[in-house]
Amino acid sequence: MPIEIQAIPAEGKKIILIQEGIEIARARVYFLHNDLHEHPFALLEDVFVQEQFRSQGYGAKIVQSAIEEAKKAGCYKIIGTSRNARKEVHEFYTKLGFQDYGKEFRMDLQ
Repeated sequence: MPIEIQAIPAEGKKIILIQEGIEIARARVYFLHNDLHEHPFALLEDVFVQEQFRSQGYGAKIVQSAIEEAKKAGCYKIIGTSRNARKEVHEFYTKLGFQDYGKEFRMDLQ
């Protein structure tokens, strides 16, 4: 039985916070489609704030912007990922309204 591989539509945006010409915070949000749902979902990745700018609200500003972009794209949900050991990141996402929901499994390919 042959396996058929079909392309699916996907797009993404990089959200950047720049201060005095320096990128101090960033995130990427991808909009993905799934046959089980009428609307796309968003995957939030690479949320990063330069260390000297942390705990000043920049991360929240970047994530809120990603959430707004996901809403504009008609997404029914947004997923934020974090490694198990990053408890402070888990608390950060929870404060922004995310829920701890399941597990993510990863296989490094390179």
